[in-house]
This record gives sequence, structure tokens and C-alpha cells, in this order.
Amino acid sequence: MEHDARTSVLYNATCPVCDFEIRHYARYADRNGLPIRFDDLNSDARQAWGLDADTAARRLYVLHDGQLSSGIPAFLVLWAQMPRYRRLARIVGLPGVRQAASAAYDHVLAPLIYRWHLHRQRRRPPARRD
Repeated sequence: MEHDARTSVLYNATCPVCDFEIRHYARYADRNGLPIRFDDLNSDARQAWGLDADTAARRLYVLHDGQLSSGIPAFLVLWAQMPRYRRLARIVGLPGVRQAASAAYDHVLAPLIYRWHLHRQRRRPPARRD
């Protein structure tokens, strides 16, 4: 993806949990004029990230100042860009807290949300071809 001084977020808008949380951040960023772009991995925007759909669906990705991060590190970067969430970023970024949050996200939350995503995709009717 091209270097952009803005912060960009790649998320799964078809995931109810992801969509709810990211829409909240997007509204906050918009209301406060923050230079944060939110890309749905189910759109053409994902191609610019260089990630396949399955990889992108497994966790949150954030690109900031040319650095790509995912998981809790991505949340820390995103929160640090939003004044209301900077304190949360500092707290979750503390030694010990960061490791515990990363372990919970990497081994419990992200896999659970990803399995739910796969389940929803299997239940979705096949696309019609007219």
C-alpha cells in the first residue's frame, strides 16, 4: 500500500462485532476531523493492502506512517490517533497489560470472531448468476 501520513484501518464490515466497533471509531474520527480512513476488507480497497481476504478477516490491520500493524498493536496505533482513546492506548500498552491483551486477542477473541465469520460465510446463500 502506498505511504500515506494518514492512518488507515482495514476491517471486516460483514462482521457485526467488527462493524459495530469500527463504525463507532469512524463516527468519532469524522466528528473530530481526524485523518483516519476505514477500509472494508470486502471492498476493492483490500487489494491496495496486499492482503488476501482470509488473512484480512483474521484480525484488525492498521497502516500508520508506512508501518503496518495488526491485532493489539494495531488497536494501540488507532487509539493513539484519537484523543478520547489515548489514555486507553497508554494503559493497554503498559508492560504486562499489553502481553495479556495480545494473548487474549490472539488466542481467544480474534480466533472466535474469525470462526464466527467463517460460519456466517458458510450460511450465506451462493451468489446468483444471471
